[in-house]
Amino acid sequence: MRKTKDLSAARAQQPHASRPKTAASKAESAELSELRPGQSIELLKELHILTRDGRLNQDSRRKLKQVYHLFNFIEPLLTELATTDQGPTLADHGAGKSYLGFILYDLYFKALGHGHIYGVETRAELVDKSRLLAQKLGFERMSFLNVSVAESTGADELPARIDVVTALHACDTATDDAIAFGLQKQARAMVLVPCCQAEMAACLRQGKALQLSRTPLAELWRHPLHTRELGSQVTNVLRCLYLEASGYQVTVTELVGWEHSMKNELIIARYTGQKKRSASERLRAILEEFGLDKALGARFGLKPEARDTQVALELVPD
Repeated sequence: MRKTKDLSAARAQQPHASRPKTAASKAESAELSELRPGQSIELLKELHILTRDGRLNQDSRRKLKQVYHLFNFIEPLLTELATTDQGPTLADHGAGKSYLGFILYDLYFKALGHGHIYGVETRAELVDKSRLLAQKLGFERMSFLNVSVAESTGADELPARIDVVTALHACDTATDDAIAFGLQKQARAMVLVPCCQAEMAACLRQGKALQLSRTPLAELWRHPLHTRELGSQVTNVLRCLYLEASGYQVTVTELVGWEHSMKNELIIARYTGQKKRSASERLRAILEEFGLDKALGARFGLKPEARDTQVALELVPD
């Protein structure tokens, strides 16, 4: 019995720290394997994507997954445009904490050695933090503007032309403002993930879409939840048609799985110069069908003085 106790005591004196340390080390290695090669661990900790001990929680993993997927779509566009010693330039609207901008810079712009990222955000405290972080990390070709998306179009800090425009979860009409910005800046590509959309739903409720009020389709906006979702879908359809009418080739897909984000629609627009007359005609027809042409026509490029049979934009046939 004494021998057994002595043996137990001897085992207790042996270092067990190696076991949990090994397990922790394996867990940390597994988490770090989810990161891209060469990615700055310091940056991810500063963005609170990684904890101070290098761990990923579920919320951080979800954010990182969204940004990585978006990066996969944006990187080929940047590579196409990185043909000079100046470009590419990218404007990130509704930047927030600039997760997307910082990771784009870390994974692409840093090694490229040229090009510039502009973050546009209305919350001054987030802009200040982003400026300090860029300075701390030596990300010299990043600038941050404390203006709205609409105001950024005339901001002196931005160049006359921007190659790529991004807007990740820009709420309500901010996505439309980002599109207007891209058109004015002659963007070669736009990558948009729309968020909540209230303007269309409000217009539907206000006018009750008079043209459809005596048809069964009026049931689509009898309940506020349905009206909101319908308004969001119609808005995104109109955005795509507007981009096609303005000379862009448009692709619509999912950003990530629905389990990671409910706002999951990704709109990718690449400039071709071929403005589609049919897209403008369909855009006008949808607005008229829902009784929204007067309220929202100007937002989607339709001139109010144009007659019903006249196409507002000067377009070439498909």
